[in-house]
This record gives sequence, C-alpha cells and structure tokens, in this order.
Amino acid sequence: MADVIDPETPLDPPLDPPLDAEEQRVLGALLEKQVTVPASYPLTLNSLRTACNQSSSRDPVVAYDEAGVEATVRRLKERGLVKVVWADRGPRTLKFHQLLSHQLELDDAERSVVTVLLLRGAQTPGELRARTERLHPFADRDQVEACLAGLAARSRPLVRELERRPGQHDRRWTHLLGAVTEPAVAAAAPAVDRESVLAAGPEARDARVRASYDAVAAAYAERLGDELAGQTFEAWLLDRVAAEAAGGQVVEVGCGPGHVTAHLAAAGADASGLDVSPAMVAEARRRFPEGRYDVGDLRRLMRPNSAAGWSAVLAWYSLIHLAASELPDAVAALARPLLPGGRLVLALHAGAGVRHNACWFDVPVDLDVVLHDPHDLVAIVGAAGLVDVEWYHRGPLAGRGETTERLYVVARKPA
Repeated sequence: MADVIDPETPLDPPLDPPLDAEEQRVLGALLEKQVTVPASYPLTLNSLRTACNQSSSRDPVVAYDEAGVEATVRRLKERGLVKVVWADRGPRTLKFHQLLSHQLELDDAERSVVTVLLLRGAQTPGELRARTERLHPFADRDQVEACLAGLAARSRPLVRELERRPGQHDRRWTHLLGAVTEPAVAAAAPAVDRESVLAAGPEARDARVRASYDAVAAAYAERLGDELAGQTFEAWLLDRVAAEAAGGQVVEVGCGPGHVTAHLAAAGADASGLDVSPAMVAEARRRFPEGRYDVGDLRRLMRPNSAAGWSAVLAWYSLIHLAASELPDAVAALARPLLPGGRLVLALHAGAGVRHNACWFDVPVDLDVVLHDPHDLVAIVGAAGLVDVEWYHRGPLAGRGETTERLYVVARKPA
C-alpha cells in the first residue's frame, strides 16, 4: 500500500494530462544527468534506465526494465517533453534529451528544485538546499524558499506547500506536475526532520552546544580519552591521514579533550586542535601539554599561520549538531583552507532524525545530535569541489555501548 499526495492541480495546470510516476522519474533523471554528467548527455536508453533505477538520491527506489523506460520515453516524445537524437560520435545510437525545462521556462535555480522534487518527492526547504547542491548552489535557505515561492506564484503554479506533519518543524513542498506517491510507512511515521535543532535559531543552538560540552568536559575526557584503543578502523584511518599529510600541518576541528589530535601527532603529523568549548580546550591542554589547542569555530576555519593551507582537516564528530541545511556551508568552510591535494576527513552518526540528550555522563545537558544521510553527505562533499571521495559506513559496536551507525568520509582537494 502507498499513500498519494493529491497535487491539487490548479484550474490551469502546468501539464495536462499530469505526469504519471514513470514519466516523472524519466524526466527527473534526464534533468539531473544533463547537469551532473554533461559529457555523456543526452542519455542512451540503457543509461537512462540506470539513472532511473539508481539507489542513491531516489525515493522510491525503482527497478524499471528497458521496455518500460522505452514506452515511457515514447509517451513523453509524443507530448513534446523528450526529443530523440542520434549520437554525434561512434555507433549510431538513439539518445534522449529532455524538453521539460524549456516548456516550463525554468531558470537554473527553478530547474534544480523541480528536478529534486521529481526524483525524491515532497521535501522541506532545508532538504532541497542540501540535495540541489550539485545542480545549483543556493547561498542559503532563504534563496530556496524564494525560489519555491516564485514557482508557486506562477499563473500556472508548479509547486505547493503541504501541511506540516506531526512532530515536523518545517513544512514540505511538492511539485504539481503529477501525483506524488509515498510509502505508507513513511506517511504514517513522523517525517525525518533534521532542521528542528534550529527551532530557536542557530545562535541559541550554538550556545546550548557550548554549554553542554563545557559541563561534561572532565567526565568526557575520563570516559572517552582512550577510546581509540578499542577502535581498530578509526585508528587505522587516523594513521593513514597522518602518513598522507607527510609532515604538513593538520587540524582537528571539534577536538574535544584532545585525544584524536594527540593520536595524529603520535603518528607523525604536525597536528593541532580547535574546539568551541573553552572547557574542552582546557582539558586538552591539561592532558596533552605538548600539543596546540585553541578555542574556535569550525565554520570560520582559517589557514595556519606558517603555511599556505592545511594538509588535512578533520571534523571528527563535530558536524553532528548541525541541521542538514547547514552542512553545505560547513563542508565548504572546511575545504576552503586546504592545500591542493589536502584531505578532508569527516566522522558522523548516520541515520535519520535527531536524538536529544538531557543527561550525559550523569551531567545535565541540553544537546541534540543529528543523524545524517550518508548519500546526502557524500553529495555535499562532491559539490564542495573535492574529488576521490570515499566513504565507510559501519554499524554500531554493541560492546562499546554504541547505538548509532557511523559514517566516515575522506576526500581530496584537487591539485
């Protein structure tokens, strides 16, 4: 069973008849690949089928066969929404080019929003900002909302705002090009909302994070200061980062009590640490007096004083309090001061939703932890201009008391 969002098509609909689910997926895939892989666009039938069926950045995931995609393309061609062309080189192969963006007169920003709505269904402005990064870089959430408002204000509206779901901070938006089908389970359960941490504003969130880490600094250092001894994979990854830095300067942003920075230094890196919590920095200096630890915000990371850039920047579980809509700017800020060839390394909790902590290490706190989607984060890293992106996704280690999946991403700044 599945629920269908009634598009409430206006009296003068943008497309008549509306697109069915297969037509939406085909057009969404063509719109996406035209921007992300222009060298192989227009798409062959096989490439288009693969694009429709890919498991990332698609909701729902489908398994179309070639005959079904071909029949869908034929219908769209008859409606003037797809053009068939011949390959301009190599064997004479039919390829397919979308005409929807021309027919609807979409600019780049509008096109990116419509593309992601076609491929992933109804979404919040924050989700749209994160997921359109490779298609069109919105400067902030306000620009996404302005784009949506413009699409909704057309004489033939292309989108509309949905009612807020129970437990959801932001309203979602859906397109009006056809009915949008959602899994019944997803409709029955509260929607994934990674924006609720901003309900009182980013400044209030930052203050809660700082106060919470200040409160637990001593207990955190005592309980987790030697955790790498039981984390074989993490120790291997840090040793690899230190080796690849080859003596260059490395910074860990969100260093906490300093144990990860100290591990990097012991592995041969010229490592320093940065944290927003003064108490955490004091704890790091007490435990590792030979190290360099300073108070600072990862979103305003500067180049080192004695070098043109960092050989590696690590955000080791320091992005976990940011909303999904904040990740593109945060990742870009971390990538900017890297040397050409330098590495960005991220560690996060993977999953859906936000977990609230009112007590941590038997200390009262007010701290929200955001579980991020691996595919979204990998796309954001690529959109920041980094290459050779690799990622590792592991389950919780029950013996260590872990309750969340873990995500590690490594990427390189082009030389």
